[in-house]
Amino acid sequence: MATRSGRLRLIVIQALVFSLFATLFARLYYLQVVGGDEYHAQAASQSVRDIVVQPQRGLIVDDMGRPLVANRTSWVVSVDRTVLGKMTDHQEELLLERVAGVVGVPAATIRKKLVTCGETGSVSGVCWNGSPYQPVPIATDVDQSVALRVLEQPEDYPGVLAEQQSVRSYPRPFGINLAHVLGYLSPITEAEYDKAQRDGDRSVNGASSVGRAGVEKEYDRWLRGMPGYKSVAVDSMGRVLGDDSEVQGQPGDTLVTTIDAKVQSVVERQLALAIKTARATYDEVTHKNYVADSGAVVVMEARTGRIVAMASQPTYDPGVWVGGITKKQLARLYSAQAGNPLLGRATQGQFAPGSTWKPIMTVGALNNGFSPDTRLDCSSGLQVGNRWFKNYESASYGSITFAQALQLSCDTFFYRVGLHFWQKFGSDEQDVDAKDPLVTEAKDFGFGSETGIDLPGEASGRIADRHWKLEYWRAMKGYYCRMDAKGTAPSPFLKLFAHEFCLEGSYYRAGDAVNFSIGQGDTMVTPLQLARAYAALSNGGTLYAPRVAKAIVSPEGTVLKRFAPQPVGKVDASPASLKYVDTALQGTPKVGTLAWRFGGFPLDRVKIRGKTGSAEVYGKQSTSWVASYDEDYVVVMMVSQAGTGSGTSGPAVRAIWEALYGIDGMDVRPTKAAIPGTTPPPGLPVFMKDGSILPPARETEKED
Repeated sequence: MATRSGRLRLIVIQALVFSLFATLFARLYYLQVVGGDEYHAQAASQSVRDIVVQPQRGLIVDDMGRPLVANRTSWVVSVDRTVLGKMTDHQEELLLERVAGVVGVPAATIRKKLVTCGETGSVSGVCWNGSPYQPVPIATDVDQSVALRVLEQPEDYPGVLAEQQSVRSYPRPFGINLAHVLGYLSPITEAEYDKAQRDGDRSVNGASSVGRAGVEKEYDRWLRGMPGYKSVAVDSMGRVLGDDSEVQGQPGDTLVTTIDAKVQSVVERQLALAIKTARATYDEVTHKNYVADSGAVVVMEARTGRIVAMASQPTYDPGVWVGGITKKQLARLYSAQAGNPLLGRATQGQFAPGSTWKPIMTVGALNNGFSPDTRLDCSSGLQVGNRWFKNYESASYGSITFAQALQLSCDTFFYRVGLHFWQKFGSDEQDVDAKDPLVTEAKDFGFGSETGIDLPGEASGRIADRHWKLEYWRAMKGYYCRMDAKGTAPSPFLKLFAHEFCLEGSYYRAGDAVNFSIGQGDTMVTPLQLARAYAALSNGGTLYAPRVAKAIVSPEGTVLKRFAPQPVGKVDASPASLKYVDTALQGTPKVGTLAWRFGGFPLDRVKIRGKTGSAEVYGKQSTSWVASYDEDYVVVMMVSQAGTGSGTSGPAVRAIWEALYGIDGMDVRPTKAAIPGTTPPPGLPVFMKDGSILPPARETEKED
């Protein structure tokens, strides 16, 4: 019986083992044969990672095809966080310390770079905003020797990659800077990326760099291109085994600008020289050398509004943004002590226009009752209310015409014009809606409003009329009334000012009107606004939206878009009044305030019109202005805290005109001009299939 029961148990065990193996083999057959394709696909998908391939950003070139902004390759060291995540804390710490020692970036900084934006511990501007499967760049522009060390010793640097990437470069033809026009790039923010995702914009990704200023920002969508995507197979440790598939990206388009690099170089050198000379010149008013803390120059086509050159000081190196900017560098760009280098004075700086304002006032006067035959006294001073308004340097020229007043820049002549309109229409100091023909004319010339230039961040300037004064008083009344009540004014002048402002700061008095008539007081303009207004004097009254872009060209050389001149307004003035001012301003470089700077200049062949200005600002030295034009160009120069217009800016403006027309002494040589033929070509550069760019042909081309 025992033998029989043992034999039965053995049979049962054998049956159980057999059924177990049968079940196992059946399951194995199902996994490998029946469901094999499905499980293989799942396994394969888990070992594939998508990597974004950033497109090459489009070029920015001048009107002759010279590259202003290009691209170069840079060695970039990145860390694969997938590999890092499979290490122990000790292994990870050792690796990051080793990498930090090689690339010269502190390990603590590397750790911050590896944190995904939005996660706990992420630092805005430092954190990683890209794909979680993308290697994170931790050092840019590393030496090739460093990159080769990482590549040749993978056992010492697991998960660390070194590769070449495309970054911005600045060829600087003729040594130009042009930073405020070109702008710069910086990484896309989390908010911008989220918005792009919501909008379905596939041209940017978490690792994109986008334009932050200048044309880099204004035309970012054309320049950025379309990224590509590459799928790579990785092993269980996250190491790349090979490419799986790839979607090619699209390089960015080329922006052809209206800037001429050769003219730009002349403008930048002359501005720098004028500032340097002013700082070495003694100011007899303040008894110290001129500060000359900033300046700007605008060269514009008078009949199109296109910008040929534009310079601003202080400036900065746009290359400082490439590969990331340090806190110290960023602090300097925003530093008042350094002169706020990021502020482009040509479009964002706001200054009292001084006597360059007078041609606009003349047009307003001639269209509102005054005539070319009007003669007013250019006395040494004029009593207005309880204040004596003096002529510049107390000069007296007797009874003169508008033309002579412009050429001699007589303040008291225009004081009388401003006082006339105030007495006629606005003697009620509290009537904010009183008629003021001079204010109306200034606004008609575009002052007090943005010009519409295709650069971001443009300032609107300020027309200090009755409405502005009332609004300002309401905004500042509390501040000055408290100063008056507590007696905390830091000077006797401010003590008196605070008291009067608190009581009657909204009143528009006769003194405000006469100050307005000569571009003093609270009225502010940008150099670009003044250039646009003088262009209107040149072309018969048309206001153009200034333009830096000329065309967009595809990487293959196809013209995608042309930017034609854009008229945005017409000055409401008689042709006769504009012609009168135009003729009068021809006398300024001949017999007026510019004459001593234009001696020996061929004014009979290059018929320059001009106006100087020396704007006084309380607590500062005078702002130097020269505004000039002919039938082709407008040249406006401003240097703040630098003295008289002709004294400081005159020589520089003359040198720019000489470069524009190839002037040597009294000879005009168009072949020596900065721009061949003396005027910008209407056509576009020729983009060859081999990547080279040829200058445009000189024949006239029709605008689209």
